[in-house]
Amino acid sequence: MTRIIAGRGKGRRLKAPKGSDTRPTGARVRQALFDILAPVVPGCQFLDAFAGAGGIGLEALSRGAARVVFVDRAGVAVSALRENLQALRPLLGEAEVYRQDARVALQAFADGGSSFHVVYVDPPYESDLYEPVLELTGRLLAPGGVAVAEHFHKRPLPERIGALVRTRSKRVGDHRLSFYRRQGEGSA
Repeated sequence: MTRIIAGRGKGRRLKAPKGSDTRPTGARVRQALFDILAPVVPGCQFLDAFAGAGGIGLEALSRGAARVVFVDRAGVAVSALRENLQALRPLLGEAEVYRQDARVALQAFADGGSSFHVVYVDPPYESDLYEPVLELTGRLLAPGGVAVAEHFHKRPLPERIGALVRTRSKRVGDHRLSFYRRQGEGSA
């Protein structure tokens, strides 16, 4: 059972879609992620690509993100996400949900001039989506923004992807969090 770890929604249980099509991010990985992102999250614009039931984005909202955009193409995941948002709505900031392929959604956001302080990318570990989606995030980051990819620790991601440079990497069990920024824009 996934729960919100900290913030206004701390302890609230989150629904997860039935089946094995989604892989909720575990508490240890979420804790490590938000420990690193703590200075950035309050008041930020956050994009949760491949959101599943929304555990990462809901955690960001609970910790004070001003707005979170959730993207997932699976109907059952989006249904669970909408239920989670409805249950937590009074406690949270602004949220938008898009049932769409992440590449299509991110391209549309970029073409529309949207920008985010944090873009979180967590496609299926065995997929070939990491590089193309991370390349798109370079067009979506606000100045000083950070893109984070969660991936299997044995699946390396490039040091550079498009306009992005990896500034930090943290292993948590079998998972790895890789942090990217535009070249010359700081660390973590």
